[in-house]
Amino acid sequence: MSSDESPAGVRTLTAPDAASAAALVTDGLGADALVALFGRCTVDYEGRAASELGPGDRHVMLKPDGAALVHTDEGQKPVNWQSPGCEHDCRATEGATVVESRRTNPEESLVVRFSTVAHAAAFDVSDPETPEVIGTEADLKRRVLEEPSLVEDGFTPLATERKTPAGAVDVYGEDDAGRTVVLELKRRRVGPDAVGQLDRYVGALRRDLHADAEVRGVLVAPSVTGRARALLAERGLEFVPLTP
Repeated sequence: MSSDESPAGVRTLTAPDAASAAALVTDGLGADALVALFGRCTVDYEGRAASELGPGDRHVMLKPDGAALVHTDEGQKPVNWQSPGCEHDCRATEGATVVESRRTNPEESLVVRFSTVAHAAAFDVSDPETPEVIGTEADLKRRVLEEPSLVEDGFTPLATERKTPAGAVDVYGEDDAGRTVVLELKRRRVGPDAVGQLDRYVGALRRDLHADAEVRGVLVAPSVTGRARALLAERGLEFVPLTP
């Protein structure tokens, strides 16, 4: 295995073993990087249908928005894929590097098993030239305010940009049981940093409100990383998948 010279924001490995490849992929996914793998692999899909691809040389791309693409050396379309909103996972098992992209609605999974990885890379992608036409956090906030039931039945927004010692809360409201609800809105797939931000807002409001006040924290975004989902559960926070 060798680690290639790379510019800032790029990590690459040539001919890594299974554990090294899985570690690079896992770290990349946790950092919301675009991850790419090339090597000998099989591909199995289960969902509304089922398909199998035997061993072959393929390029796999995992995007921060949850999309997954499997390409061969022919054609412009992937031979298999998952749409945005999936949770990616990677592990080393029995000498193979196994990549899985899974979603729950609808229930489906794409499993790529690499017997050998020729090249693995993680890219910190920034594209400032792409125009932001729609899909801003302001659009997401507007959706929530116009149709609060998108968050949950009985949710009532009371204020936006409510000040707290930890910063301004995107949307402040109550659920149908009268409990305070704090919404942190994000327009794209998010990681642990967004969970930490929401946790700080919830903590600040718990200190500000009366002693027996119950404060719920809800992260609203198109999707979250696996690490973010685990951190939400650990801190008693919630997630609602919603696009701008």
